[in-house]
Amino acid sequence: MPVKVLVVDDSGFFRRRVSEILSSDANIQVIGTATNGREAIDQALALKPDVITMDYEMPMMDGITAVRQIMQRCPTPVLMFSSLTHEGARVTLDALDAGAVDFLPKNFEDISRSPDKVKQLLCEKVHSIARSNRRFSSMPAPSSAQPAPTFAASRAAAPASTTAAAAPRSSASPAPRRKAYRLVAIGTSTGGPVALQRVLTQLPEHFPAPILLIQHMPAAFTKAFAERLNKLCRISVKEAEDGDHLRPGLALLAPGGKQMMVDARGVVRILPGDERLNYKPCVDITFGSAAKSFNDKVLAIVLTGMGADGREGARMLKQCGSQVWAQDEASSVIYGMPMAIVKANLSDAIYSLDDIGRHLAEACQ
Repeated sequence: MPVKVLVVDDSGFFRRRVSEILSSDANIQVIGTATNGREAIDQALALKPDVITMDYEMPMMDGITAVRQIMQRCPTPVLMFSSLTHEGARVTLDALDAGAVDFLPKNFEDISRSPDKVKQLLCEKVHSIARSNRRFSSMPAPSSAQPAPTFAASRAAAPASTTAAAAPRSSASPAPRRKAYRLVAIGTSTGGPVALQRVLTQLPEHFPAPILLIQHMPAAFTKAFAERLNKLCRISVKEAEDGDHLRPGLALLAPGGKQMMVDARGVVRILPGDERLNYKPCVDITFGSAAKSFNDKVLAIVLTGMGADGREGARMLKQCGSQVWAQDEASSVIYGMPMAIVKANLSDAIYSLDDIGRHLAEACQ
């Protein structure tokens, strides 16, 4: 069965171009289009798409308002398009909070200059978030007497897929091992902004370990994301800069488009993104440098995300005696990165997203 997609954008050119790109994939079917948020809600209710692509700035009703209403009335995974600006980052983060699953920069130049690359990226995203939806398509609609959960929240409450290669062992995972860790390193991708917010807001102000965060995200977005986390959390959060020093209670977020490493003195190095690497920042790079610098004194956590970034870095950490945790399938937006850890037998524990922050606070002395 092809993935059914609803395309929402007030630009006729962009609506047509996105539809053409998606329709070029034999396993994707564009079943409708909409020019504003109100039309998007009506079409979502009538057509029941597997995935919705959504612009933000539209007449009648903006994309974020539409996402909120869609999550209340017919929870459907939404892929947001956003501009590569600080304001675009803020809006995108608001959309993810409202229930959108993932985002893509809206770049007309890329569409004309690198159509094959854009097609591959867009179609991969649509297929991935569609697979995440199919586990929850049978969930009953929320009662009008109760506040509706976002799609992300309903996903966390859903039973695990029976098709996964490795069944989650969250309930069977041992209590966290208490230790004086020199570093906590957390890597994530799709679904990460909301997941990191859920984890970090559970940590106390005087959290005893330094934290490095690696989130797959464009360069224009990471500063705004760090600022947002800093406002929400009791710990301090900032975008990492070259020469920053690790310190307890401070989380440093890897800047988009760059690589983040740490040396044995606890000094952070920000390096240009290597074009040969798929991810900038790359979880494997940061995990690998942490293994070399701190041996068995690292607690690494791999959260929701597409692909397998973090697996090889986790392997290095395990060889040095460090601990590795993975998010469970049931609470993951995309069970790709955590599944890669579990399948490689690298996980010391598998926890639900709601439990990770609490266990993290318990584990660090």
